[in-house]
Amino acid sequence: MVSPTWKKLVPPCWRPFVEKEGENSSNGRGGSSGHSDSLWWYKDFGYHHYGEFSMAVIQANVILEDQSQLESGPMSSTESGPYGTFVGVYDGHGGPETARFIRDHLFQNLKKFTAENRDMSADNVKNAFVATEEEFLSLVRKQWDIMPKMASVGSCCLVGIICGGWLYIANAGDSRAVLGRLSKAEREVKAIQLSTEHNANLASVRDELHTLHPDDPGIVVLKHNVWRVKGIIQVSRSIGDAYLKKSEFNKPPLLPKFRLPEPFEKPLLLAEPSVLIQELLPQDEFIIFASDGLWEHLSNQEAVDIVNSSPRNGIARKLVKAALQEAAKKREMRYSDLKRIDRGVRRHFHDDITVIVLFLDSNLISSSSSSHRGPILSVKANGINGQDTNNKHGLGFSRRHET
Repeated sequence: MVSPTWKKLVPPCWRPFVEKEGENSSNGRGGSSGHSDSLWWYKDFGYHHYGEFSMAVIQANVILEDQSQLESGPMSSTESGPYGTFVGVYDGHGGPETARFIRDHLFQNLKKFTAENRDMSADNVKNAFVATEEEFLSLVRKQWDIMPKMASVGSCCLVGIICGGWLYIANAGDSRAVLGRLSKAEREVKAIQLSTEHNANLASVRDELHTLHPDDPGIVVLKHNVWRVKGIIQVSRSIGDAYLKKSEFNKPPLLPKFRLPEPFEKPLLLAEPSVLIQELLPQDEFIIFASDGLWEHLSNQEAVDIVNSSPRNGIARKLVKAALQEAAKKREMRYSDLKRIDRGVRRHFHDDITVIVLFLDSNLISSSSSSHRGPILSVKANGINGQDTNNKHGLGFSRRHET
């Protein structure tokens, strides 16, 4: 049961903006738009280059800090370039600005590098991350005098690309991509984590930080049982967070809580992603892409089992709901009570959660080349085709920052 104190903090729900297109948008099917309902945005069912997909977002912060997109069609800015499917999950912290910037620039940068090199590659993906980072830091520099808080805003960045039968996974931060692969011997669908995470709570990440900064014994600090880079932030890789990338942004007028006592010579966080490349197999059934808000409450195998045992239509929403039910259970609440808690206050119970499930049709993957002209689709959650009228600025509550 939720306490009377929390009930007093539950104002009427706010409806996030979503641009609706076409007569099919109201039920989350068809077209390129989705459906909004209270703190939800979702597209229950659609088709991408290699099969079907489902998307869902639940808001917890005062301003939604998660952004995401799915692009199906040309992976290059030239007509002769490869076709495929691109998925991006951008989990912002300190505010929504960096995640929105990535949503609007990363895929375009990837298309530019793919056009220059005439094919998809890991270098193209890494270069797209670096270019997006440089563009955002340039924006921070231009706005430094009038909006210094932009230096403290950042975002994790998880990308998945399927092109020519190959899968590319790139990750900077602690979002996660998990593959569901059929094991014929055991007649089960097994969960295989595809992404490498960069969170200081992982011993391997702390080891990496100590190796990169051998002369800084305080590069990671344990505060309130949580490891943080310089005692401030959990993730060791991100786009943005300029105040931990360049000393020129770690000074007044930036808020004192983000300032370090001494200048630093090299970036404390990295923007370069960890990249995995592998050929898709006939037994690869689906991939779940999600911000860490999902994985706080569901294990890899639990999420895969839910997808494998459920109808495809609306499966992303079902995953989010399962995570919310677990979040309520941990606080000894009923799910019905959690649903009545509004944005902002909701953040004390769970994070913004974004989920994209890509189903993989092995026939389409095996029969089509990277130049195959499949369906062309662009879906941007909570801002279809880049439109977003809720373009507010402000620092929100963020679990990744020490507060």
